[in-house]
Amino acid sequence: MRIAIFSETFLPKWDGIAHTVCRLLEHLEKRGHKSIMFAPEGAPSIYASTPIIGYPSFTCPGYPDLKLTSLGVHLGKEVAEFNPDVIHAVSPFFLGLAGLLRGRALSIPLIASYHTDLPGYMEKYGVPLLREPFWLYTRMVHSLADLNLCPSRFTQAELEAHGIQNVEIWGRGVDADLFHPSKRSEEWRSEMPGGDGPVLLYVGRLASEKRIDLIRPVLDAVPGSRLAIVGDGPIREELERLFKGTPTRFLGYLKGEDLARAYASSDIFTFPSENETFGNVVMEAMASGTPVVAARRGGPVEHVVDGESGFLHTPGSVGELSGLVKLVATNRELAEDLGRGARAYAARITWDAVMDGLLVKYESLVETFHRRRDLRPLTAPRIRPFWWNEATRESGDKPGTGFKTS
Repeated sequence: MRIAIFSETFLPKWDGIAHTVCRLLEHLEKRGHKSIMFAPEGAPSIYASTPIIGYPSFTCPGYPDLKLTSLGVHLGKEVAEFNPDVIHAVSPFFLGLAGLLRGRALSIPLIASYHTDLPGYMEKYGVPLLREPFWLYTRMVHSLADLNLCPSRFTQAELEAHGIQNVEIWGRGVDADLFHPSKRSEEWRSEMPGGDGPVLLYVGRLASEKRIDLIRPVLDAVPGSRLAIVGDGPIREELERLFKGTPTRFLGYLKGEDLARAYASSDIFTFPSENETFGNVVMEAMASGTPVVAARRGGPVEHVVDGESGFLHTPGSVGELSGLVKLVATNRELAEDLGRGARAYAARITWDAVMDGLLVKYESLVETFHRRRDLRPLTAPRIRPFWWNEATRESGDKPGTGFKTS
């Protein structure tokens, strides 16, 4: 197959989206498919045999690590000349919208994958009035796709409740060879401040929506506990002030063996974020044999089983979070059982299986698209515009033109 990918996020920025796209490009090369990718400028010109075309971008206000192309970005002839069998827009915003529109004009099967809970972030950033406009824009963009993908059943239900149709699951994998309990290092632990107490770990962006501030009271509630924070982001300085005077170490971005060592050398992975569509870092911690205490919302709900691989706490509840961390930290036998359960679960979910499943979706969509392309409807189709959601069901759909049909 020939696949054209539009990604709003890619190297040098490193996060769950970039990680997933890298894995996708590596898998396409491994399976002998041809691909081309469009991304904001600054990305490498080629990755895993895939040529990458960069487009001028600007820094997102309030989030300097994130680059966005302008609305209405002009695409050249590359899409038509590449002649893809399918277009995949990853976390589409401005560049992804341009790719979907170009694909529509060229009659190419379209896939859009949803990765980030941007509407949910609006409340965390203190602008809840923008939540519904973000859902409106998300519906508009995803209404262009023939197939929409998301990483968890929780997210699928949320998308469908907001009027997004044709949603299927495209999960995530984990490198269980890299992230392994054998990477535990006593030397790494000895470099942590504060003696020899239990080590808590957070890995991810340092941003408001991650609710890292909720971990601060945990250090007071669990005597002797220490904290390692891996990652970087716009609120790092704020967090350094918040955790000042505590046995906390900020390690910045880590990758590869360094990241694997941090997971395996910690005692509890503490992850209070409430807006995860999947939670790659949760799976990496589990593969490392590290018990997880995460918020009972979003992607982690499908992977963390209470009492088997970790515990889930009520979102935003400092008391529950602290109590569960203390329970695991003070019960070695329980912690070891949770670690074994976490490892056993995560080791079964490989990237190869996940990406082969995506290729099946590509092939199925292409086959269905071409089979239906020449069919002529006997009656006019019912129209569902992008602003339609469950709330409009009672009054019925409002007819229009130029929108996705059901």
